[in-house]
Amino acid sequence: MRSQSVVCSVLVVVLLVLAHEAEVSMAVTCNPSELAPCASAITTSSPPSKACCTKLQQQKPCLCQYLKNPSLKPYVNSPNAKKVASACGVSLPKC
Repeated sequence: MRSQSVVCSVLVVVLLVLAHEAEVSMAVTCNPSELAPCASAITTSSPPSKACCTKLQQQKPCLCQYLKNPSLKPYVNSPNAKKVASACGVSLPKC
């Protein structure tokens, strides 16, 4: 009886972890236009807005994808973009 309880408990934990991972993966849609609130901060060296930092946090899982895109890399990897990311508490990934 005890072994059935352990198996059942482990199964519940696994299902919860899988459900959480599915929820996280569906939560972010990688769309560089979502970072539009950061455009002025990146192009003018002005401090990022709260909206910019929020969007940057939300898009953090997508940054490698953006860095691998030749059209986006110069913007995402620019010194001003790095300053914005740092000001928002977001570390740029090493991809």
